[in-house]
Amino acid sequence: MREALKEAAKASEEDEVPVGAVVVYDGKVIARGHNQIERLKDPTAHAEMLALTSATNFLKTKWLNGASLYVTIEPCSMCAGALVLSRISNLYFGAKDPKTGACGSVINIANNKKLNHRIKVKSGILEAECSSLLKDFFKKKRKK
Repeated sequence: MREALKEAAKASEEDEVPVGAVVVYDGKVIARGHNQIERLKDPTAHAEMLALTSATNFLKTKWLNGASLYVTIEPCSMCAGALVLSRISNLYFGAKDPKTGACGSVINIANNKKLNHRIKVKSGILEAECSSLLKDFFKKKRKK
């Protein structure tokens, strides 16, 4: 999660919402991503989506069986759907998202019995640090 926090800090430096993600496979970080929505003018350029694309390119496969995603905030419905479609094994996230969280907070795409894949989810990893990064970012935005 510390590596995901580093990615989130990069996003913040670029005036993006500070969300960072890393994909780990066989004990190694194989992909990284941070929000680039403003920079790319792309509403799908979430940290998780960029990290997933990078991981599938690295492994040269569309499946991420055996891989884990570490992300600083609970994935939204788009990202959770992509995680299910990628068949990633594990999801570890920091802060819950009570507005758009799709891995247990608002809805639960990650473990929906109607879908063909379910993800092992663990939340609250370095939650205070992940949450404060987001809160500080939006506090600064409101002051501007």
